[in-house]
Amino acid sequence: MIPQVGIVDLAVYLPEQIMSAEEVAARSGIPAEVVREKFGLRGKHIAAPDEHLSHLCIEAARPMLSAVPAEEIDVVIYFGSYHRDYYVWPVAPRIQHALGLHWAHAFELMNTSAGGPITLKVAADMLRADATLRNILVVAGSRESYLLDYQNARSRFMFNFGDGAAAALLRRGHTSNRILGGAFLTNGAFAMDVMVPAGGSVHPASAETVARGMHSFDVPDPAGMKERLDPLTITNFLQVIRGACERSGRDPSEIGFLAVLHTKRSLHDQLLAALGLREDQSVYLEETGHLSAADPLVVLHEGRRTGRLRDGMLAVAVSAGTGYSWGAVAIQWGDG
Repeated sequence: MIPQVGIVDLAVYLPEQIMSAEEVAARSGIPAEVVREKFGLRGKHIAAPDEHLSHLCIEAARPMLSAVPAEEIDVVIYFGSYHRDYYVWPVAPRIQHALGLHWAHAFELMNTSAGGPITLKVAADMLRADATLRNILVVAGSRESYLLDYQNARSRFMFNFGDGAAAALLRRGHTSNRILGGAFLTNGAFAMDVMVPAGGSVHPASAETVARGMHSFDVPDPAGMKERLDPLTITNFLQVIRGACERSGRDPSEIGFLAVLHTKRSLHDQLLAALGLREDQSVYLEETGHLSAADPLVVLHEGRRTGRLRDGMLAVAVSAGTGYSWGAVAIQWGDG
């Protein structure tokens, strides 16, 4: 019999400093009302200059050590931002060492902001397939606010990026908060639409790339991207959400809670309406903004904290990320 895998615990870490919608407006020239209502952003947390990605992740993951002895964590998976303390540097081993998880193997899964659902699925599948594994710690962080140029209107849809981290502990044989099926989709036609232009092999870092502002997010053709992406967005979200339910032997009408990434408010509302869900069947991250791949874990954490996510509910964690990928995984919350 295939063993069940469940989420033992969740934790979130957010830096103390907050940038308000009014501050985003002042930096970008976008009216504050538009930032609040269209972008869906009342404020977001900003890491201190000396508060790097590894610090955010370590602090998010530290509470997991109260749920299980360190020596019983067998694997650490980092799945958050590419923007970390150093260029071409893995953050997963740093998390492992800082938390004293010396027996754990540490590695990384990268799928931009879509990384949450696929990481939950991969970790659960590892635990189901390998009887020598007991617990897997998954961690994601974002420090993307430092990659924003508020004067670059081409990248304005990313002005919702904030800083923070989230972690989850998955356990083999845990019968609560069970990870069920998942569904995933990638359309690589969007692979060149969003990037930090300089720092890679195409445009190595130089005085010229710094002077030209090429080390911040850019969207070469925002109008063209929007024209191609808008007709697909809701369709692809719904395809992976419904696919995750169907692969779990469940009907999408059973969904009681949706843990979806932070996106513009109209898209969030449209997605809930298409699934027949009320506003209180999700948590909209208007106080944190978008934390890259960490978003679904943050929403699950907030849903549990606020009582919106309750035992017996079928939850779906769903996200999307540049590239462009969409992914969803179903979770039976509680002992149901």
